[in-house]
Amino acid sequence: MRPFRYIGRDFVRGAAISRGRDSSGIMQLPSSRSGQDGRRFARLLALALLLAPLGACSSLGWDSFNLFGSKDQTQIDEPAEKLYNEGLYLLNEKQEYTDANKRFEEVDRQHPYSEWARKALLMSAYTSYVAKNYDECIASAKRYIALHPGTGDAAYAQYLIGSANFDRIPDISRDQGRTEKALAELEEVVRKFPNTEYAASARKKIDVARDQLAGKEMAVGRYYMEKRNFTGAINRFKVVVTQYQTTRHVEEALMRLTEAYMSLGIVPEAQTAAAVLGHNFPDSPWYKDAYNLVKGGGVEPSENKGSWISRAFKKVGLG
Repeated sequence: MRPFRYIGRDFVRGAAISRGRDSSGIMQLPSSRSGQDGRRFARLLALALLLAPLGACSSLGWDSFNLFGSKDQTQIDEPAEKLYNEGLYLLNEKQEYTDANKRFEEVDRQHPYSEWARKALLMSAYTSYVAKNYDECIASAKRYIALHPGTGDAAYAQYLIGSANFDRIPDISRDQGRTEKALAELEEVVRKFPNTEYAASARKKIDVARDQLAGKEMAVGRYYMEKRNFTGAINRFKVVVTQYQTTRHVEEALMRLTEAYMSLGIVPEAQTAAAVLGHNFPDSPWYKDAYNLVKGGGVEPSENKGSWISRAFKKVGLG
C-alpha cells in the first residue's frame, strides 16, 4: 500500500486522480457542483481515517474505544485517602461490611503500591473478620504478611488469622482440627511477636484452645472407660497429663489413670497417679476419689519417681 501524500488541500492515496489536473499534473480543486463532490469525498476520507485504527484494534473490544460513553466505561481513579476513609465510614458507622470491603479493595486496585493500599489490605482482613467471613479474613491477612512481613502491623495480621480459626472452634464432640490450627497460628503470634499486645491476647486464647483439646481427649477416654477398654483410656488420659497438664482437665485425668490402672491390676502406677494428684492438687475432689480407689485396694498413694507420670510433672516444674 502506497503512502498518503499531501497535494494542495486534499489527501490522496498513491497516484494522482486522473481527472481535474492542470498541465503541471497537480490536482485542481473542483468548483460548483464538483466542489460539493470534493467536500463529500473529504468527509468520507476523514471518516475512513478515523475508523481504520479502530478496526485494527477490534481485538481489544469495541467498548474500549467507545467515543459516546458507556455505562461500563472504566471508572476514573479516585484518591486513595478518599476511598480508604469511605471504607472506614461504612465499616464503623454503617456496619455495611460488604461495601466497606469493596472500598478497601478499590484502594488496592487503583493504588497498589501506596501506603494506603497496605493499610487497606489489613482493614479488609479486619472487616472480613467482623463480618464473620473467616476464610476471606485469613486470605487477606496471609497476603498482608507475605507482602509486608517486616511492618508493625504484621503481628495484628497474624493475630487475625489465629482468631479467625479460634472463633470457629467446634464443641468437643466434633473433630478438633480447627482447634489445632487455631492453636498453631496463635502460638505463632507469641513466638514472632512476644512483646506485643496481640501476644498477650493470643496467650489467653491459647489457654482456651488447649483446654478444648484436653477436653476432647477426656471425652474419648471416658468413652473407653465405659467400654472397659482401659488401655485405650490410659492412652487418652496420658495425652492430657503430658501435653495439657496446665489445663483444668489434668486433675480428672490423674484420677481416671488411678482408676484404669487399678482395673488392670497395675497398682504401682495407680498409686503414683494418686500421689501426684494429691501432691499438686491436695484440695481437689478428684484426689479424694483417687485416694479412696487405692485405699480400697489395700494400699496408699505412693509416688514412684521412675514412673512416666512423675517424670511428666517434673518436666514442667510440678510435683
